[in-house]
Amino acid sequence: MTEKPYLVSGRNTIIHKVRKLDLLIINGDDHPPVLVSHKGIKEYTGEIPENKRDAKALDLEKVDISSIDVFGEEKILVFIQTINGKEYKVDYSKYGTSLFIKIHQENAF
Repeated sequence: MTEKPYLVSGRNTIIHKVRKLDLLIINGDDHPPVLVSHKGIKEYTGEIPENKRDAKALDLEKVDISSIDVFGEEKILVFIQTINGKEYKVDYSKYGTSLFIKIHQENAF
């Protein structure tokens, strides 16, 4: 088994650790997907790959928050540390506002 390009920390933190693979964060069917790159985080508007192989072809790692490998349930609040040293707060209850994705800490490392 190969090493994952992210770490799970605590109950709601994901740490991105491989620059060449972006993370596609999936949080159930009711929440929008989020793309995590080495530059930052934004809402993902593209088509969601069907499987891991299709995701790898797009240089993405599909991360389903509700899977048992990650948190085991959908989350309203997720913190994501990026390779550029910033920690973002993704608050799904604030989707559609400027508070949906915010920088939480400038230098998380």
